[in-house]
Amino acid sequence: MTTDLNLNSIRSRLTRRDPVLHDGPAGGRIAAVAVILRELDGQTQVLLIRRAEREGDPWSGHMAFPGGHRDPGDADLLSTARRETLEEVGLDLERHEFIARLDDHAAKMRGRLTGMVISPFVFALRSAPSLTPNHEVAEVVWAPLSRMARGEVDTDREFSHDGELVHYPAYRVDGHVVWGLTHRMLGAFFEILDAKG
Repeated sequence: MTTDLNLNSIRSRLTRRDPVLHDGPAGGRIAAVAVILRELDGQTQVLLIRRAEREGDPWSGHMAFPGGHRDPGDADLLSTARRETLEEVGLDLERHEFIARLDDHAAKMRGRLTGMVISPFVFALRSAPSLTPNHEVAEVVWAPLSRMARGEVDTDREFSHDGELVHYPAYRVDGHVVWGLTHRMLGAFFEILDAKG
C-alpha cells in the first residue's frame, strides 16, 4: 500500500463492502473492539491502548483496541464496542461517527483457537475529546495508520514456544510492539483498504 490513508478514502472503501461474520463455536465467547480513527496534521491515526498488567489475563500488557466481552445487557456487538470504550477510556462513541463493521476474527493464543470471536467496528472522531483511561488501561497511544499500512514500522515479536523460537509479525509504535490479534486485525483492515474494485 503506497497511498496515504485519509478518512474519506477509508469511508468510501468500507461502506462498499459487507463484513465476513462468524458465529464461533457453540458456547464460545464473543467480544467487540473499537477501531477509532482521527485526522491530525494531515495524518490519520488509530487509537491503541496498552492493557494494564494483570495476573491471569492472557493479554496482560498487550497493545490492543478498546473493547471487551459482550454483556447480556448489550443490544448488539456495536453496543458492546461503545460501552467498553466508554468504560476503558472515557470516550462516548455515540457522539462520534460510526463508519463500518469489519470482518470477525477468531482469537488465537500461541496459534491455537481460544473459542472467542471478536468483531471490530470502525469509528471516526468528530472532535478531540479528552480521554480518561480506567484501571484496565495503562496507556493510550495514537498510532500512524499509513506508516503501518506501508510497512514502515514492521518488526517481529520473538517467543520461546515448546522449546522453539517463534517470530510473530508486529508493528513498532512509540516504543511499543503491536502484535498478535491486534496486528492481525490491522493487517486485515489494510487489505480491505488496498483491495481493488
